[in-house]
This record gives sequence, structure tokens and C-alpha cells, in this order.
Amino acid sequence: MRRLWMGVSALGILVVFFLFYPLYPVLKITTAKMGKVLVCAKMDEGEEFILSFIHSVNKRPVYDTIRVEGDHLLIVKSRFDSLGAGMPEASTDTAKLQFGKDGWLEWVVNRPVPEVSFFVGWVANHSLRIKGRDIALTDLVEPGTLVSLRIQKASRYELGKGRCVQ
Repeated sequence: MRRLWMGVSALGILVVFFLFYPLYPVLKITTAKMGKVLVCAKMDEGEEFILSFIHSVNKRPVYDTIRVEGDHLLIVKSRFDSLGAGMPEASTDTAKLQFGKDGWLEWVVNRPVPEVSFFVGWVANHSLRIKGRDIALTDLVEPGTLVSLRIQKASRYELGKGRCVQ
């Protein structure tokens, strides 16, 4: 009887570990002040998503490509269709301005960051393109809200509850 109890106990510990130990990288978009999770998406190493918005000065669209790199994010590049006030105008020591194959300008930075934080704009129309889905941030929070994007680990249980886009 004792062996049976030990076997059941060991199995129970394995099940709990399997379900609740955070192993899987997820992108979490949260409100910075309250930490409320707005979006959660299971991400693989090297997977990219796009943060898009209308630039506040030149009023043109900008598409920032961001990649998952281990426990942090890598800002890969920004794409935009015209030069103007507040936009990069030349390459620097840390970034390269080039034309993409489609004629759009690309500001290639490849800068690692622990998180990306910004205020959801009133007219910026901030949105995320993750796993083929477009998510308008103003559908989730009021404009003027500070949000943060970061990579965290989630358990199978968290993923299974449907809180994360798979």
C-alpha cells in the first residue's frame, strides 16, 4: 500500500509540474500601471510581430518589426514610406537607413530591449499584428494608457485556459 501511495504521489507531483511550471515563452501586452494583461501570445524563438502606428509629426504609417530573442525583444527595423520631421534621415553608427525591395524606407536597428513601452495614442491608431491577427490597442484600453510589451514564461495551464493566442 505504501508503494502505491508513493507512486501516486510521484505521479501527482509530475502532473503538477507539467501543468504549472512556466516553460513557454509568451508575449504579454500589459497596462504598465496596473499590470492588467491585454494580450498574451505564445511565441517561438525568432518569431516576429509588428507594431504599427501613425507617426505623430508627419502623419504617415510606421511599422516596427520586433523579434523574440530568448528572454528579451529585439527591435529589428522600422518601415515607413516617406522622410519627414521626426523620422530618421540617414544611417548612423548604430542603425542603417535603406530602401526595401518594395521601395519603402527601412531603419534597421537590431537593438535588444527588455521591454517596449509606449502610450496608446489618441490618433496614432496603434495596432499589433501577431500570428496573422490584427489587434487595435484602442479596442483594449483608453488612449493615453501606458502599455508594455515583454517576453515572459507561461505554463501549460495558462496556455490551456485560452488566455494566450496560440
